[in-house]
Amino acid sequence: MSIPMLNKLHMNGYDVLSVNNGPWRVCTEGDRLASFTSREEAMAYAAALPGYRQRSRQVQRQNVS
Repeated sequence: MSIPMLNKLHMNGYDVLSVNNGPWRVCTEGDRLASFTSREEAMAYAAALPGYRQRSRQVQRQNVS
């Protein structure tokens, strides 16, 4: 029985993570944006993206209506 290992970093408001030494993923809370084979590639991609800040619930409700 093995225990899953999570490596997680933050860059510009994005999560950069890897589970069980798998591919590195750049994500927001609800979306996976890209996958990479190395941590350096994933961090460079996250650094190149504009800063991410989660929208407030009030703004999200206005856009749904």
